[in-house]
Amino acid sequence: MGLLSLGTPLSWDQARELAQEVRDHGIEQFLHIWDNTKDRKRDQLLWGDEIEYMLISLDHQGRRARLSQRGHELLSLLQVEEAESLERASRTGEKIELEALWRPEFGRYMIEGTPGHPYNSTVNDLVNVEANMKRRREIVAQLMNENEIILSVGSYLALGSGDFFDPPHKANGPFSRSMFLPDEVINPHPRFRTLAGNIRERRGEKVAINMPIFHDLNTPRPFVDPTIPYTRDLFPEDKEAREGAALPDHIYMDAMGFGMGCCCLQITLQAPNVDQARRLYDQLATVGAVMMSLSASSPVFRGYLADVDCRWNVISAAVDDRTREERGLEKLSKDRFVIPKSRYGTIDTFLGSSDGHFKPEYNDLELVYDKDIHQHLANNGIDDLMAKHVSHLFIRDPLVIFKELLEQDDSVSADHFENLQSTNWQNVRFKPPPPNSPIGWRVEFRPLEVQVTDFENAAFSVFTVLLARAILAFGDLNLYIPVTKMDINMERAHSRDAVLREKFFFRRNIYADDSSSEAGDGEAEEDQVAEMSANEIINGSPAFVGLIPIVEMYLDTVALSESVRRKIDSYIAFIRGRADGSLMTAAAWIRNFVRSHADYAFDSVVSAEINYDLVVALDDIAHGRRLAPELVGEGNAR
Repeated sequence: MGLLSLGTPLSWDQARELAQEVRDHGIEQFLHIWDNTKDRKRDQLLWGDEIEYMLISLDHQGRRARLSQRGHELLSLLQVEEAESLERASRTGEKIELEALWRPEFGRYMIEGTPGHPYNSTVNDLVNVEANMKRRREIVAQLMNENEIILSVGSYLALGSGDFFDPPHKANGPFSRSMFLPDEVINPHPRFRTLAGNIRERRGEKVAINMPIFHDLNTPRPFVDPTIPYTRDLFPEDKEAREGAALPDHIYMDAMGFGMGCCCLQITLQAPNVDQARRLYDQLATVGAVMMSLSASSPVFRGYLADVDCRWNVISAAVDDRTREERGLEKLSKDRFVIPKSRYGTIDTFLGSSDGHFKPEYNDLELVYDKDIHQHLANNGIDDLMAKHVSHLFIRDPLVIFKELLEQDDSVSADHFENLQSTNWQNVRFKPPPPNSPIGWRVEFRPLEVQVTDFENAAFSVFTVLLARAILAFGDLNLYIPVTKMDINMERAHSRDAVLREKFFFRRNIYADDSSSEAGDGEAEEDQVAEMSANEIINGSPAFVGLIPIVEMYLDTVALSESVRRKIDSYIAFIRGRADGSLMTAAAWIRNFVRSHADYAFDSVVSAEINYDLVVALDDIAHGRRLAPELVGEGNAR
């Protein structure tokens, strides 16, 4: 998450009255950005990663691991160097060289770290990624207390369960009104608590997150969670759990913090120009689900083993601000649209590019978009696909409006545009250049789950970048599948051991001029999709080339030293192992650890003692004190 604006956030009643004004100005800001930057070319292929960490305090004597409220305190200290460097640069004009940048996230216990500057466009620079990730951990460690660690894992096992927070607080806060999470887990920046409260108020009820329970040998059938305080009567929303929001055989969660309190790994890539950014956006969107299944690291929620391995649907439900009318549960009267999805989900429409591969039938979802905004964009020279993309984003309301930022010069500001853009959280995000900035057109790749070790995070980052470079280098590469098939893929990618057990829709002939097979059922072969395993998609098969062979073909076109190629090959071998099942996902490793623990009663319950032992084990793996070749491969301890 970027630098946050300071000011006075408006209540939802106030923000609702200003929503259309913000949308109108946001569109004007986009038009100014488009006019000023649509023709810029030859930007470098710079890129960067974002890793989110959790700060955890350990009580070794009591065998307890708790999320630490000091995450926000450490973040403030980490940002001092950056602030001082910026101030010095403004005075002296000197160039800033920082090892890392640090940003807040929703959880008070969370810290986001990025490289101090974008990585260069050369393939040789890819070998510096892992070292920078390691350095980030070292920088944070210098500020930690002796009993503290930072962990990079998708979801914290005990979040919202028992004694999970240090210091302890009661779950009685007015913003989330959660039965399980105190408001103190939220970052104290006014944006975050307002975001949590406004999502609840806009929706008209608390969010309802239900993840299927993993039915183990002694798990009750049906499973009805005994830890839900059904009789609580502190807030009007407390009745929702007993009136059906909490589903049987599911793990029930009731606050934004359960989703936005998860951690992730994200990659942002700058393209040479807007057209190539559109190509990257479309092509990378199609691989999101299979990459998420390879990176799965979230099998436990609120102290229970879940029958899913990923956090994506938890976050999707956690920020679902749609009203009952917008969800199609009641007839439209006050609201404008029935909206099929949460703000957090897969993309709903491709952008197309000059590569000639896009066809209208790929956008097979009935798109909901603001027709007045679409017409206004079209009248100002925006092509139909881009106009639909933007007008689809703008069917949403701005969730947090700062009083001090209402009045803006639309020709030099993007705050209102970003208000809507940044709260549409999709598997890929199309990012226009900021006004008056050297930063170009970018694409953010968002579905990856964060990994335990820096080696794993570097491997996923490097592979994603190499695939993106191959997509740009090989113009005949065509990964399009219908949007609705991507939705199905994303649902399948959540399931337990999806990387081994599920099939994903993928394009069979990914070269535009490949006519080696005959067409079937009256449909051109290049327009057919097939269901393939992650192994087939990543590693290839007799019938499909595979993404790794494509990346290797790209690498063969680049002059690399032997040491650089060897390092990159180690990352590719890791991705290959995840896809073929010779290496476990973090989700599988965590599940196996829990189920083999001496204290586990095969009832799906992850006790505080199991949670402590698991957290210590994961920290040991992250620092090479515990070898886990079944997770990271031989010789890749860190």
